[in-house]
Amino acid sequence: MYFMIFAIIVPVLVALIAVSARQPAAFRIIRSTAINAPPAAVFAQVNDLHHWQEWSPWAKKDPQARTTFDGAALGLGASFTWDGNKKVGAGRMTITESAEPDRIVIRLDFTRPFVATNTAEFAISSTSKATLVSWTMTGNNNFIGKAFGLFINVDAMIGGDFEQGLANLKTRCEAATAINAPAPS
Repeated sequence: MYFMIFAIIVPVLVALIAVSARQPAAFRIIRSTAINAPPAAVFAQVNDLHHWQEWSPWAKKDPQARTTFDGAALGLGASFTWDGNKKVGAGRMTITESAEPDRIVIRLDFTRPFVATNTAEFAISSTSKATLVSWTMTGNNNFIGKAFGLFINVDAMIGGDFEQGLANLKTRCEAATAINAPAPS
């Protein structure tokens, strides 16, 4: 009886390990939206980490998370540390590049529920009709991350949060632009 269980479990585990090991290490998650506001208005919301609590999808998942701000007030060197519930975990984000009005790069250091370092980038560009914003996260998965990806669609999970955050950012920027618009004559 034990031999049969062992004969079934061991090959399944070996196959799982082999498939996990063959998964790509690098990942990239990207979502985009168009915002009817000037690029400078969008840039200001992302470049000042104090504003993130107003549009970040994770702030809504744990409004009681402990947060602290360090470094510069905004832009290059600004840091935000959070420690929240199991939905948001804990970590630190630091702006490592701030090129007004079109690019912000952020180093993400996660400490809970897992340890990882990733990069987030906001690319902001203007068209004749709107401001286009792309939110990208890149990084490398270790073996556990690769195995996790076999069972959970991480792109859909994180991408859904990015979509919600971009929708919140859009609402906030467009509302602020409408308030500041000159009155019709």
